[in-house]
Amino acid sequence: MFNYATSQVTYRQMHVPADAVIGTVDKGFRHVIDGWNAERTLLASEAIGDGYWFIERAVSYANERHVFNRPIGMNQGVQFPIADAYMKVRAAQLMRDQAAIVFDAGHSTGTEANMAKLLASEASWEAANVCLNTHGGYGFVDQYDVERKFRETRMFSVAPVNNNLVRSFIATKVLGLPKSY
Repeated sequence: MFNYATSQVTYRQMHVPADAVIGTVDKGFRHVIDGWNAERTLLASEAIGDGYWFIERAVSYANERHVFNRPIGMNQGVQFPIADAYMKVRAAQLMRDQAAIVFDAGHSTGTEANMAKLLASEASWEAANVCLNTHGGYGFVDQYDVERKFRETRMFSVAPVNNNLVRSFIATKVLGLPKSY
């Protein structure tokens, strides 16, 4: 299932009564940005889930598929990419957990949420490629669902924020490098 639909909403001359204001008046954009940080942590969770899904599928197929009377999972050329992808998903999970801890403590999570989003999206994409490579041509057969999920997980690299913007944030806001744009 693909769970993303995009819509645009525009408000003009909207009045919000004082008792309905959430947060601080004139700090709305800051609150939106903080919401984006929570969204990035959530998206990292989705990407991590996808990463584990791909790894489970790759491992299962590598154990089931026999060539020359032995499972293809016996080959290091199949094992090592799956193991690498698994370790990257686990590392992304740790960064996501850190972002959630910082968020739960009520602190700004810009740094942790952005890093979690980028690391998880890249780990998920690597796991997707590994899974597709493990399946070979069968990765494009409907019964395995790999191709469908492969397309979906690619989105994490570009939405809700492109990974290059995350890199720019880390470079300028965390590392203190000059702004490039």
